[in-house]
Amino acid sequence: MQSSSGSSLRDSIVGSEVVPSSLKEIAPILRVADEVERSSARVAYLCRVHAFEKAQESDPTSSGRNVRQFKTALLQRLKRDNDPTLKELAKKSDAHEMKSFYLHYWEKYIQPLQNAADKADGAQLSKACITGAVLFEVLEAVYIALSIEIDLKILEIQGKVAENMQIYAPYNILPLDRYSANQAIRRYPEIQSAVVALRDTGNLTWPHDHREKSDSDLLDWLQAMFGFQKDNVANQREHLILLLANMQIRLTQRPKQPSEALKEVMKKLFENYEKWCKFLDKKSNLWLPTNQQRVQQRKLLHMGLYLLIWGEAANLRFMPECLCYIFHHMASELNGIVAGNASPAYGGEEEAFLRKVVTPIYEVIAKEVERSKGGRSAHSQWRNYDDLNEYFWSDDCFQRLGWPMRADADFFRLPAAEDSQPAHRDQLVGKVNFVEIRSFWHIFRSFARMWSFFIICLQVMIIVAWNGSGDPTALFTNDLSKKVASIFITDAILKLVQAVLEVILSWKAQRSMTSFVKLRYILKVVSAAFWVIILPVTYAYTWKNAPGLAQAIKGWFGSGSNSRCLFVLAVVIYLSPNMLTVLLFLFPFIRRYLERSDYKIVMVMMWWSRPRLYVGRGMHESTFCLFKYTLFWVLLIITKLAFSYYIEIKPLVGPTKAVMNVRVTNFQWHEFFPRAENNIGVVIALWAPVILVYFMDTQIWYAIFSSLCGEFSGAVRRLGEIWTLGMVRSRFHSLRDAFKAHLIATKSSPQTSSEEKMDKARFAQLWNTIIGSFREEDLISNREVNLLLVPYWADSIPDDIIQWPLFLLASKIPIAIEMAKDSNGKDLQLEKRMQTDYYMSCAIRECYAQFKIIVRSLVRGKRENQAIDSIFTQVDTHVKDGNLISKLNMSALPSLCKLSVKLIELLLDNKPEHSGEVVDLFQDMLEVFTQDMMVDDHIRREITELEKKNILFASARAIKFPIQPATEAWKEKIERLHLLLTTKDSARDVPSNLEARRRISFFSNSLFMEMPAAPQVRDMLSFSILTPYYNEESSSRCIIGHAK
Repeated sequence: MQSSSGSSLRDSIVGSEVVPSSLKEIAPILRVADEVERSSARVAYLCRVHAFEKAQESDPTSSGRNVRQFKTALLQRLKRDNDPTLKELAKKSDAHEMKSFYLHYWEKYIQPLQNAADKADGAQLSKACITGAVLFEVLEAVYIALSIEIDLKILEIQGKVAENMQIYAPYNILPLDRYSANQAIRRYPEIQSAVVALRDTGNLTWPHDHREKSDSDLLDWLQAMFGFQKDNVANQREHLILLLANMQIRLTQRPKQPSEALKEVMKKLFENYEKWCKFLDKKSNLWLPTNQQRVQQRKLLHMGLYLLIWGEAANLRFMPECLCYIFHHMASELNGIVAGNASPAYGGEEEAFLRKVVTPIYEVIAKEVERSKGGRSAHSQWRNYDDLNEYFWSDDCFQRLGWPMRADADFFRLPAAEDSQPAHRDQLVGKVNFVEIRSFWHIFRSFARMWSFFIICLQVMIIVAWNGSGDPTALFTNDLSKKVASIFITDAILKLVQAVLEVILSWKAQRSMTSFVKLRYILKVVSAAFWVIILPVTYAYTWKNAPGLAQAIKGWFGSGSNSRCLFVLAVVIYLSPNMLTVLLFLFPFIRRYLERSDYKIVMVMMWWSRPRLYVGRGMHESTFCLFKYTLFWVLLIITKLAFSYYIEIKPLVGPTKAVMNVRVTNFQWHEFFPRAENNIGVVIALWAPVILVYFMDTQIWYAIFSSLCGEFSGAVRRLGEIWTLGMVRSRFHSLRDAFKAHLIATKSSPQTSSEEKMDKARFAQLWNTIIGSFREEDLISNREVNLLLVPYWADSIPDDIIQWPLFLLASKIPIAIEMAKDSNGKDLQLEKRMQTDYYMSCAIRECYAQFKIIVRSLVRGKRENQAIDSIFTQVDTHVKDGNLISKLNMSALPSLCKLSVKLIELLLDNKPEHSGEVVDLFQDMLEVFTQDMMVDDHIRREITELEKKNILFASARAIKFPIQPATEAWKEKIERLHLLLTTKDSARDVPSNLEARRRISFFSNSLFMEMPAAPQVRDMLSFSILTPYYNEESSSRCIIGHAK
């Protein structure tokens, strides 16, 4: 027993699925050994021997993880299998056995698949060819070990196998081999037109040593010219064809021309490249020939070239402008090659692009990562992707880097080693535009406009509150407006502080800054200092009797005539940049145009505002969004300033004046400000907390306003419309319509009944999937699952009956039975309840319809069917006439219900020994209905006539029981009817788990939110490099093969 278990354990260890990662190359050999073991145990043994030998060659010291254990297990199996398989040899030697089995595999598997008439699916042939290649590899190893020469027939067969492997190359979505033309995806006209366009290589000159294939296309030509990898070409071929086909499908114009699809894809693909060329004032290399017949080919060549560059770029994909630089030069070479007057700078050798273009840039990235020491180094000491990419935001890169790229270019040079630099200094490496200095002053630098605004507002409020009555309308008087005008001096001082902070916090990037950026920082400081001098001087001359510092300034510059014009002129000039900023803020489309403009005067004007960067230009909100944003902050700031003035500032002015007028001569404690006047220490202590609250209470007002605006916005967008499970019950009838409106693609034509049923089934399937996931996570019980599920199996139930989940219908049938029993022949109360309780009406109608279907499914006798049809016909007539309760004695309805429940319970068990009980129940139900409930004798006489020959339901074939086979739909139907009749609690607490209740409420609420209409799947965007992903590597198509 132990030996058997140990053997099975060893067998599992050497399976192809558990091969160590360092020995992955032997996994196909072990897979083939497992595949052929039933046909020939000796061949499987020889395959494992070859796998062991390759493992020894690959890792002779067994240094890889789990390699030693794997080799030991494999060796033990080889020892165990050697003797038994050797005895079973049908031929004289291993060589003969391998040759015989190889020929047998070729004749039985590969050749029939190759000669099959239907070659639409080459997957089986491809798999068989891979197995044949492994068998040949093992055969070759056996022949070499025995010093035997391989027969020519075997070599010819292997040549055909290798050829088939080339034809049936692996693919992701789109098979493009010659035998896959009849597959469904290849029959789309959009796919066919894209494939035909790609294979137009008529006027292209191939390299002399290139072996052209019959199905060569433009990407093969690009590979031959620029040295792209084979697997990359296969990936991007599918990628480009699917992009073109998808765009052609989604075009709204009729007819859908392939040229239009090509134009749209090219526009999106080269959008960033065109912007980059315009930013650097370079002419795009997307040249098109004058010959209109070759325009489409040139466009496809450009698109294919860009996709091939991107597919092989590895981590360079995080540097999009670097890719633009590479494409710019290679596109120029492409145009020259097609014209016959140029050749590629890096040649067309195999993998030339990877080795000569991608690898040098990648090595720079790798070295910078090493310098980061796993993120432990200061961010100012190494360059990340953004820093390296910003190198290509300047046209200097064309001279400094060149093409072919110079190995001695500054881009490839790294700073000196750390040990050659002083330990206390940060190395000033190639940061281009900004090097962050982590400092407390960033609080002021990042929110400089906010701090300046609040300081100026505080100054205005103190001036207004201190002078006169404190009424804000006094601001427009002559003396008070002069004092308030001092805010422009304050603003100039704050701008000087801001300019100095900008210089300090950008100092580490000064070595890599351009001269224009440095000039901007210097001019900013000089300009701010200039206005700090000019504004106070001109302000002093606006006063006849200048107070305080203004009088001193007039003394310094001489007491001339008093004039406000000079100060007003200075203020207008000083505020002119701000006026332009306000204009651009109010009209974002103007700012968007100016930021993207290449006119020198505009560039200088925008340069003064901020350095010209490639990213972020022209990215502004719409006018309406800006209006909403501005309105929010205007209301918030008005509220905050009004509160601060009337609650904080103004009430403090009176006490402050009183404190300043008090004369204190004797101090019990030490006098902290012995030379200060007006008790300035007390004033500071009085005002400091108020000033602190003034600056910090903005976040409180922001929390209040954002909550109010968020609630209003959520109400408008119908967020939080369903909060509780009770609301889910009351709105459940509209969930399906919301699901259909938002998550199902709508058609312009009216829906048919079959499409309506399909929509119901889709919603039921989605809802049941959610409920099933709750059960898998053990959030709900089996009983709760049955109550929450929505049935959507097809049966003969009438279309006008809607089947709701049982948690909505629970207890409705027992309540209706009790009301009918106590009705005394008057149906007014029950009808009123059914009109007000929609779910009770649905439960009654469904229960009756399901019971009728079940009874008719069970009854097989001719006379019994006549009796059942007469009863149901009579009941249907009374229902249609609206006099069911008055025509039947409902006091016996509970008895009939109990008998029905017993019948359903027997149907749930479905055991042959209960056949007699089922017959008794049918006879009891018939008796209760005809004797106790029927008022009219017509049905009773009809049944008496039928029972003259024999008692109803007494014959063996009268009832079909047990049900064989009992399908899942039948079981669900019986269980649902049983729950309808027996569930007496209201199920208001279903589900009882709080997490399940929260998820149901969240899902139900999400269906009512505003969302775009669901498009057809056929119209969806194709996955491509144009699709943003969190994980960049997943943007391209699945990797066909491991590119080197």
